[in-house]
Amino acid sequence: MPQTPPLPVALTIAGSDSAGGAGLQADLKTFHTFGVFGTTAVTAVTVQDTRGVHGVHPIPLEIVRHQIEVVVNDLSPSAVKTGMLATRELVTGVAEALAEHEIPAYVLDPVMVATSGDRLLDENAVGAIRERLLPLSTLVTPNTHEAELLTGRSVRSVADLGPAARALVDAGAAAALVKGGHLEGDEAIDLLWDGTTETVWRHRRLDTVHTHGTGCTLSAAAAAGLAAGRPLLDAVGDAIEFVARALGAAPELGHGHGPLNHFVSAR
Repeated sequence: MPQTPPLPVALTIAGSDSAGGAGLQADLKTFHTFGVFGTTAVTAVTVQDTRGVHGVHPIPLEIVRHQIEVVVNDLSPSAVKTGMLATRELVTGVAEALAEHEIPAYVLDPVMVATSGDRLLDENAVGAIRERLLPLSTLVTPNTHEAELLTGRSVRSVADLGPAARALVDAGAAAALVKGGHLEGDEAIDLLWDGTTETVWRHRRLDTVHTHGTGCTLSAAAAAGLAAGRPLLDAVGDAIEFVARALGAAPELGHGHGPLNHFVSAR
């Protein structure tokens, strides 16, 4: 009889969100929806709700690295994503761990600021992300503000998305998805450059405040697709479509920027 394929495993290295809509909680929900077994290395405990971030408590680096080591050595994830890394020390230490373990696919979500506007990354850590993590990444998924910080370029219009994505690949990323959801206009436009081909996705912009965890969810969905063996273009397209459906079906929880609906179908 044919053997059942093993369940794909993905690892998220990210902060915890007490409101459950972003961070590793959103990642695990997304992995589950995509049929991927999720594992975690917690980098920080945040105190937050839909209205904002009320506290950030980084986990000591040696504990973060120990979590990564035991998960990788036992469960052998085929994809990893990083989210909130909080400090320069954590960025550098996680980069060393990723280089050491050589996980096949790595999605870098350069989390810097929460949907509420609260800062989630020390200012002195941006350079470390650019220098240490970008060259390791299979895919980097910044929004326009994050792309500006990582490239030093202005990303204020749709015309700026392509040059920013190219600059990120030139800086070492294998592929870059620059998300245009923060730009003005009736459409939300995302652009992928993989070093050879430019691909653009367009969706009607939804008039909603329930956008908490969109970046985490998209990067987790892309990582799940890569963990399951999907080609990069398909994994990214599936992730974008999933977030669009999850936004459209947001359950309107909380009194601020509520979470997406992670119960929508994966494809």
